[in-house]
Amino acid sequence: MASRSPNPVANPHFLLTTDAACELYRAAADEPIYDYHCHLSPAEIAADKRWENLAEVWLGGDHYKWRAMRSNGVPESHITGAASPYDKFLAYAATMPRLLRNPLWDWTHLELSRIFGIDEVLDEWSAPRIWEAANAKLRQLSAHAILKQFRVAVIGTTDDPCDDLAEHGAIAELGISTRVYPAFRPDKALAADNPAALQAWTMQLGAATDTNCSTLDGLLTALEAAHARFHAAGSRLSDHGVIHLFGAGGTKNEAAAIYEATLRGERPDAAALDAYRGFLMVFFGELDAARGWAKQLHIGAYRNGSSRGLRELGPDTGYDSIGDWPQIERLAAYLDALDARGRLPRMVLYNLNPADNYALATLCGTFQGDGIRGKIQLGSGWWFLDQLDGMRWQIDALSQLGLLANFVGMLTDSRSFLSYPRHEYFRRLLCRILGEEVEEGKLPDNMPLLTGMVRDISFRNAAAWFDMPVGTA
Repeated sequence: MASRSPNPVANPHFLLTTDAACELYRAAADEPIYDYHCHLSPAEIAADKRWENLAEVWLGGDHYKWRAMRSNGVPESHITGAASPYDKFLAYAATMPRLLRNPLWDWTHLELSRIFGIDEVLDEWSAPRIWEAANAKLRQLSAHAILKQFRVAVIGTTDDPCDDLAEHGAIAELGISTRVYPAFRPDKALAADNPAALQAWTMQLGAATDTNCSTLDGLLTALEAAHARFHAAGSRLSDHGVIHLFGAGGTKNEAAAIYEATLRGERPDAAALDAYRGFLMVFFGELDAARGWAKQLHIGAYRNGSSRGLRELGPDTGYDSIGDWPQIERLAAYLDALDARGRLPRMVLYNLNPADNYALATLCGTFQGDGIRGKIQLGSGWWFLDQLDGMRWQIDALSQLGLLANFVGMLTDSRSFLSYPRHEYFRRLLCRILGEEVEEGKLPDNMPLLTGMVRDISFRNAAAWFDMPVGTA
């Protein structure tokens, strides 16, 4: 089935190596998108954002591309600096021939093909033609048009508890075919290692909830009020990005003493910090369970490895990497603390270090139950692992140690409206894996069974599991 092509993504059989894979992909492609976790701006969705040029929508904020350009010797002026949008685009185009076998090569050409109808390979010679053609098409596009084109039924954004969710309210009033829900991400409450930051954030939270946060009881009251506000806005989803979990946490009295000392400017030691953070994480889990929410845990990112990069450009600018902390003991203690209380919510565990895939997959199996299919999910390949090998490793671990058929599937985890072809990328890989195993005699040649499975993983499992109404995409 594979064939040689100057631009493989233009081939309708891209990644599909067997007849069975092609048949399965036709079913997968028929499903809409349930993008339950991303970093799209609610304000840009509410305003139906339009873009001036390809560089703005493609390179702005995309630290994947920034890392690649730095690796190719592109000066920072042409990445995040003062160079013109066209010169930045040319710098990225000149990097493209060096990106063979990097997922950016596939993603870039999928986006050019699926969004702009351009199947020419991008390099420094084709760049002027592609710039003109893409910008002409871009004038006809907007945030809503892209969401409609890709039949995005649900978006879960990532939102601070201090947010008043006004943009989400405005989106709901628009009546667009995509339902957009906020996800509750209270990570700043854990920042007791940075007293000034925690003080500033708790003052903001107190103002947003009309609560005095000078004590731990006040903080918990404010967090519960914010959680209730998200629930009223339709959210059934929380999210955390942590290097690792913190076990079962300390007692409430211990956490109160640590919190109040931090507000006085004192910095807790490592044991006290874990006790405070662990207490809050259990509290957040109980909030989610009480309201029937699902929780997402993103673990294992080593952030801001370059102090110079952080100082000059700030966080989320391409200076992060995979971490290698021991994960299982503390994560198991956290899950067990909630389970013992009868307050373990549905949960998605996203793992950044592939060395932990099988350990996390078995831990998921330890906490299943309550009549819920796939109550604890091994999340899709995340960040550095949302490429072909990383996604295959996750699929293999889940298949061997759990129930792949119950998987809630892919997400974009992106700040870009152009990233929706990544769902196609995932679906093609899934169908390739299953199709090859049909041809090899490892799976039954039963297309109704297998097409039902890929439809479920592509959309239907997520729609049922997250319990948030879908749009009409």
